[in-house]
Amino acid sequence: MTTVPPVYLLDGVRVPFGRVGRALSELSATNLGSVPVAEVLRRHPEVPVDAALLGVVVQAGLGQNPARIAALAGGMDPTVPAVTLNSVCLASLETVCDAARRIAVGEGRAYLVGGFDSMSTRARLGGESDVVLHDGLLDAASGRSMGVVSDAANAELGLTRGDQDAWAHRSHERAVAGRDFLRGETVPVHLPDGAVHRDDEGVRATSSLESLAALEPAFGADGTITAGNASQTADGASAGLVVSAPVAETSGVTPLARVVDWAFVAGPDTSLHLKPARAARQVLEANALAPSDVDVWEINEAFAGVAIATARELAVNDAAVNVHGGAIALGHPLGASGFRLALTAARTLRARHGRYAVATLCGGGGQGLAVLLEAVS
Repeated sequence: MTTVPPVYLLDGVRVPFGRVGRALSELSATNLGSVPVAEVLRRHPEVPVDAALLGVVVQAGLGQNPARIAALAGGMDPTVPAVTLNSVCLASLETVCDAARRIAVGEGRAYLVGGFDSMSTRARLGGESDVVLHDGLLDAASGRSMGVVSDAANAELGLTRGDQDAWAHRSHERAVAGRDFLRGETVPVHLPDGAVHRDDEGVRATSSLESLAALEPAFGADGTITAGNASQTADGASAGLVVSAPVAETSGVTPLARVVDWAFVAGPDTSLHLKPARAARQVLEANALAPSDVDVWEINEAFAGVAIATARELAVNDAAVNVHGGAIALGHPLGASGFRLALTAARTLRARHGRYAVATLCGGGGQGLAVLLEAVS
């Protein structure tokens, strides 16, 4: 168990995620990141932020310390320092853990956390290499794309195409049903052309098992991963505040949740599928809890197979997992997704009047992170 004094996720917000090349594609990653930062600072001007900790994965060409660029653009006081974190998909969930550690050792009292990425920004490295693929989607250890690695894991774990398509259909159905709930965690984005982006762009009300079954495999003729049962590449940003108990008490609002503990795992192989389950089990056992004690699960749908494998390994109730859909429907902007999981988990926990929630996800290269949250009465 990680020994920390009471630390709280005070609040959080995100932009409605945009499909690659669509609504948000004209905004730079740092401009996109500034939007939820500005909203969090507007809501909580009294919180004494000690530093901004923001996750960004596709950093090429963004400039020095993208976290600071986005924080300043969002109105952060220029005397507040910033750190850019990159552990691939884990990055913005890791900002929550890093903030809690800093508070635990007395380094600060309040941290701006979250992350952002524009996956529409496909700058070129060396004239040939797609930066999004190179920096975010390619397993650096094996040189294979994470899709190829995950197709192999699906076969090894016996996860069928039908299993994955059914999960993908479920993701869209739940996101459609949960649209009003999801709007409650988003802030509209005002676009350069005067339009306003209000909803997650990837959610498809017309998704069907038949349309999913018609899609071709994405990573080889014998594979089971398609564009329909994998997360949608997306543009997005998220931000929130992790604070000490005294700051929470004087903030005037009830925190979304208490950050209880976390677990960070890796290897020995670079596959993704069972890393979230391993991290989740580790943090639960450290706190004398079982998976059945958790009321709400947010498991990142990097691929449907990852979410299915995690839920099966932990034997969790389907009704508690990704209640309002996941990355297959909402999209997966790499640097923003981890905090999105924590935010949605905390809000769902409150809405369901539960006690515990877990946000967990895999990261490129074979890593996993899980954060345990507890409801605040």
